[in-house]
Amino acid sequence: MTLKTTDILASDAAGIAAAADVLRAGGLVAFPTETVYGLGADARDDRAVAQVFAAKGRPTFNPLIVHVADLETAQTLCDFSHEARALAQAFWPGALTLVLPIRADAGIAPLVIAGLSTLAVRVPDHPVAQALLHEFGGPVAAPSANPSGRISPTSPDHVIAGLNGRIDAVVDGGNCGVGVESTIVGCDGSPVLLRAGGLPREAIAACLGGDPAEGPDGGVLTAPGQMESHYAPQGKVRLNATDVHDGEVLLGFGPVDAPLNLSHSGDLVEAAANLFAMLHELDAMGAQRIAVSPIPMHGLGAAINDRLARAAAPRDQA
Repeated sequence: MTLKTTDILASDAAGIAAAADVLRAGGLVAFPTETVYGLGADARDDRAVAQVFAAKGRPTFNPLIVHVADLETAQTLCDFSHEARALAQAFWPGALTLVLPIRADAGIAPLVIAGLSTLAVRVPDHPVAQALLHEFGGPVAAPSANPSGRISPTSPDHVIAGLNGRIDAVVDGGNCGVGVESTIVGCDGSPVLLRAGGLPREAIAACLGGDPAEGPDGGVLTAPGQMESHYAPQGKVRLNATDVHDGEVLLGFGPVDAPLNLSHSGDLVEAAANLFAMLHELDAMGAQRIAVSPIPMHGLGAAINDRLARAAAPRDQA
C-alpha cells in the first residue's frame, strides 16, 4: 500500500475534532480505549473499513468490533435480548463486547461483520474514546491498532511502531489502563463466552445468575480475536515454564528472577496491564526464544493465558 503521513494528535478538543474529520473523510485514526488502542474507521463506509484490513494485513473473514458512545446508539444497530441488555446496563461503558443480531437497517459495512448475521459492539470506558465517538457522531469499527497477528498496542508508540505510514493519525491518550482486549460474550441466543478479556467471567456470571456457556474452539470465527495464532512476538514462545532453557528469555510472573516480570507480586491486574508492553520489549530485545512463567487461570489470568496461548500457536494462520 502507498505510505502516508501519520499525524500524532493531542487528546484535546482540537485533536479530537481533527480525528473526527479524518473519520468523516474515510480515513483511519488510532485512538486509546481502556483496554488497548483501536484502529478506527467509519463503520458505515465500505472503503474505509477495507483500508483497516489493508493497513493491518488482517484476514477479511475475521469480523471487527464496532465502538459506539452509548447503549442507546447500540440499540439502533442490534437487537438486544433480556440478558444482553442486563450485561450492557451493568458493564457499559467498559471492557465488554456483545455479539448481537444485527438490525436490517443498521447501515454497517458488510466487511465489518465478515458475512455473519451478528455485530460485535461495545461502549468503551475511556474519556478520549468517548470524546471522539461523540464528536464523530457515528459507529466506529476499531480492531486493535497493530499489524494482524502481532502484539496489541497499549501506547501511542506501539501504534507508530507497527502502523506508521499506513494510517492517517494517532490520538495520543497515553498508556491504556486495562492492557488486554475486551471480553466478548455472544448473545445471539443464550449467552456464550467467546473470548476472555478485561472483564472477568466471574463478573459476567454474577450478572447473569450463572456461568455463560463456553464458545467454540477453532473452526468458524464467530467473533473478533478467535484466530489461533495471534498476539505473536517475533520469538518462539514456551508456556508454563518453571525453568529456563539455554537461549531462552524468561517472561516472569510472581517471585521469580527474570529480565521482565509481568508482576513480581503476582497481581493479575498488573500483569494484564503489562502483558503487551512486555511482549513489545521482548521484540525490542531481539528475543528468539521466550519462556513464560505459569499464570493462574482465574480472573484476568484467563485473558492473559488466552493471549499467551495464541502467541505460542503455530504462525501459519497469522
